[in-house]
Amino acid sequence: MSEIYRTLISADALAERLTQDAPIRLFDCRARLGEPDRGAALFAVGHIEGALHADLDIHLSDTPGSQGRHPLPAFDTWLAQARRWGLTGDEQIVVYDDAGGQMAARAWWMFRWLGHEATAVLDGGLGQWQQPLAPGPGHEPSPSNFQPKPPLTRLWQVDQVMDNLQTSTHTLVDARSEIRFRGEQEPIDPVAGHIPGAMCLPSTDNLTDSNCFKSAETLRTRFAHVASGNAVCYCGSGVTAAHNVLAMRIAGLPEAALYADSWSGWITDSTRPVAPNPTRDT
Repeated sequence: MSEIYRTLISADALAERLTQDAPIRLFDCRARLGEPDRGAALFAVGHIEGALHADLDIHLSDTPGSQGRHPLPAFDTWLAQARRWGLTGDEQIVVYDDAGGQMAARAWWMFRWLGHEATAVLDGGLGQWQQPLAPGPGHEPSPSNFQPKPPLTRLWQVDQVMDNLQTSTHTLVDARSEIRFRGEQEPIDPVAGHIPGAMCLPSTDNLTDSNCFKSAETLRTRFAHVASGNAVCYCGSGVTAAHNVLAMRIAGLPEAALYADSWSGWITDSTRPVAPNPTRDT
């Protein structure tokens, strides 16, 4: 029986797995924030043989609005997409990008939302992949009747975040850079700052210089202050927050919740408090 990968898979292990007669499904999740067509263009130039393109703006997000720049699609919409891709319950899913998993972790989280446990991120992404890439649009899969299982994830809504401002039972973990967290610079969203009470643990610090994840021991130390199972991860639009969720799972820590609306959704309502700015314009 083939090994099940639930968090990460190395390039060598993936190459070996592709030589075996075992069901596997690859998804190319490369994307560039602010460049919605870039992921498809990169995929067309070259991708791992057999991969499908999972587009951040088309497949992994709903239309921007009150829930932020990359709101999660409705569960049933996402399930329908998985079925259009022909996903089956016995497949090992491997998702990858070219950014240390910063984009692929979103897909990892979403497949786990469907209850699909055998889902892993290619550690180091295409930077670790030594084999030739296949050009073109990729193949057209046959639809399936994939049946979801109970979610392996935890999802928070804005009302829960608002309530937590009073109860402080959970720790909000912001995956953005410290300079954005402090409100000193905001290159993307119209309001700078962070959700009051949050702590900043940038997702980029989960990675080594080669864009692979740091060791489980190092990650356990990094998230030691939020290891009680009461972590809620967010970022700018709910994408790189999943990277912190993944890092905590690699570390063997309890599953953190995801506040998918994140900062870009939080600031759509001017009555919601912002730190460190006591007042703001929207």
